[in-house]
Amino acid sequence: MGLQKSVGRQNDIVLRLAQHVIATTAAKTSNLVFSPALINVILSFIAARSPGATADKILSLLQASSTDKLNAVSSEIVTAVLADSTATGGPMILAANGVWIDKTLSVEPSFKDLLENSYKAAFNRVDFRTKADEVTEEVNSWVEDQTNGLITNLLAPNSASPLTDVIFANALFFNGRWDKKFDPSLTKDSDFHLLDGTKVRVPFMTRDTFGFHLDVYEGFKVLNLPYREGSDEEDCRYFLMQIYLPDEKDGLPAMLERLASTPGFLNDKETIPNHWADIKELKIPRFKFDSDFEASEALKALGLEVPLSKIIHKSYIEVDEVGSKAAAAAAVIGIGCCGPAPEKYDFVADHPFLFLVKEYRSGLVLFLGQVTDPSLH
Repeated sequence: MGLQKSVGRQNDIVLRLAQHVIATTAAKTSNLVFSPALINVILSFIAARSPGATADKILSLLQASSTDKLNAVSSEIVTAVLADSTATGGPMILAANGVWIDKTLSVEPSFKDLLENSYKAAFNRVDFRTKADEVTEEVNSWVEDQTNGLITNLLAPNSASPLTDVIFANALFFNGRWDKKFDPSLTKDSDFHLLDGTKVRVPFMTRDTFGFHLDVYEGFKVLNLPYREGSDEEDCRYFLMQIYLPDEKDGLPAMLERLASTPGFLNDKETIPNHWADIKELKIPRFKFDSDFEASEALKALGLEVPLSKIIHKSYIEVDEVGSKAAAAAAVIGIGCCGPAPEKYDFVADHPFLFLVKEYRSGLVLFLGQVTDPSLH
């Protein structure tokens, strides 16, 4: 099975996971961002080290045939899809895995080999029994370095204890410039309508719409904003931000419910009838915020309970006239088209919407979130 098909199967849980993250956190009416890519790699690691019922549940959730398959997909994501392309003018991408295992535990050579070769993980033998706080600080420092300082203090004090055996952490940093930048001199304050019916004034970016088009669905529209590609002709990756804008000012929850209940939507837009159209007016708010939550709680709602483990996740997103800067980190703590369009629509994102940062060819979703109030930083 190819990478695209494997990622496509993993994507089937992405929107449902977003629903449960919103439901199990304070994010019902607040901004949210998280990295499905990092959470899926964490789940693959848990399956690799927890054979039996836990691995079987993860394989079922991610629709994979074996842990070997999950490991192979994680390896290709880390080494190929999330490879840095700064040198050729494409997005700057930093992706890293790290594992901290107590020095009193024996580690199978095959497991160490898997971590270092498939997951490209930094492998660290540490002393949880007497220096758990120091290990926590070490993990946090590593995450901060890997995310260019955007994610700090991933693990709270006392996250690790003398009973902790292993921490697996991963981090992702993305900095992409728009293929066609917005002119900052055209950015103007305007009203953004909140879910409770009130309004806030926020800066909206705008630009000419030549070369852009919308995918129009019943009840919502999707805008694709491509990032500048690198000059390496052998690099076939194509990164873009997608903005899902409901027609109704308060339509975000209903739209997400509909998308989450449509298997395969992120991989094949034809699962819901649509047509494409040109854009009359384009307005998108600038936004910048971070989120943190316990992913293990959201995963429980999907039927996956990881015994004696806690999955912590923290993300950051910033979108402006030049492009997007985003970062995320997660840790599991283990104890024991062409031609003119027939119609034109405005795309004025002046009310809550969903966004994705994804690599188009593989379908990998790097970041997913909702913007309910761009004035909150």
